[in-house]
Amino acid sequence: MRTLIVLLFALSAGAHSAGREPLAPLNRVERLAADLASELARLCPAAPPGDQAAFERCRQGLFQDSLLKRSFVPHALWGRPARDAATPLKDTTLTQFAPDVLTGMYLPLFMFNGRYTLEYEARESMFLVRLETAFRNRLAPGQFPYPFWHDEAKWSTYQGANTLLLWIDPKTAKIKVGQYTDRGATPPIVASGPVQQAKFDGRWMWTDADGHEQPQVTLFDGLFRADNPFLPKLDTAYKTLALKMRDGQCDRCHVPDNPHGTKRIVLLQTPAHAAGEIQRLMKAVREDKMPRDDTDIEQPLDDKLKSALLESGAAFEAAVQSAKDWEARAEGRSARAREPGE
Repeated sequence: MRTLIVLLFALSAGAHSAGREPLAPLNRVERLAADLASELARLCPAAPPGDQAAFERCRQGLFQDSLLKRSFVPHALWGRPARDAATPLKDTTLTQFAPDVLTGMYLPLFMFNGRYTLEYEARESMFLVRLETAFRNRLAPGQFPYPFWHDEAKWSTYQGANTLLLWIDPKTAKIKVGQYTDRGATPPIVASGPVQQAKFDGRWMWTDADGHEQPQVTLFDGLFRADNPFLPKLDTAYKTLALKMRDGQCDRCHVPDNPHGTKRIVLLQTPAHAAGEIQRLMKAVREDKMPRDDTDIEQPLDDKLKSALLESGAAFEAAVQSAKDWEARAEGRSARAREPGE
């Protein structure tokens, strides 16, 4: 396997050598692939697909200072491979996520056994890591970032997933794209029959019978510490922003069913999704690049609405940063307390 990788990488490196960025050493990519596989198997090992405690341990481990989180580019792509296996990544419909969102809500839904393969895909000019996996399809509905079952084919692929794909840029040794598929060479590492969820009713967020907002995982629950003093401010700031985004028609495009068939989707329909994209949202509003009409033409907001959206967005952005800063300080205190002699 290594001989094949080296040969393919060497051929491509020759094609890219003139006037291009230097490529990362092959052994650096090999080590990254091995370390990622080991970390995922340690933090997210095989477990019953409805094991909430196992899910939470995986989620907390990946969301904190994990190698996986540090290895993604700032705005990575996520989704299924195209139906036609010959379709290149550039023509595949994928969703853009910040590493926080991917490691806090999506990747913890998978389990790993540490087995993987690494190859160089000349067509994409990237390395491809294939990890054996299985999907936690028996969690409560509120543990999924949104109702995946709004699309039968998507829910089926998630439930049957047996391989996680990580596409690594050879120039930076960073993960640019993550994908899940049920077309892998081995069966899922944990067997689980399909789950039939209730018919999707069009709501990406909802209130359950006990009066709790759902999906629970999108409310920062279980990610930030329960005593984080900025959690209430985060909740209030998002609700204000959500009203302004609705007024600005953001919910017409930035939702999972991708009504305009955009190749690169940005989601804003929940607090956690919006937190991952708030900087880009603010930039797009400032530059009058959203919203867009049905023909995908930019339609600048009126001054009053634009000002309100920028004001509420800035408040939410500040609350997100304050919560993250507090978490970093708390983690630093915990690390010092664990040091020998302390």
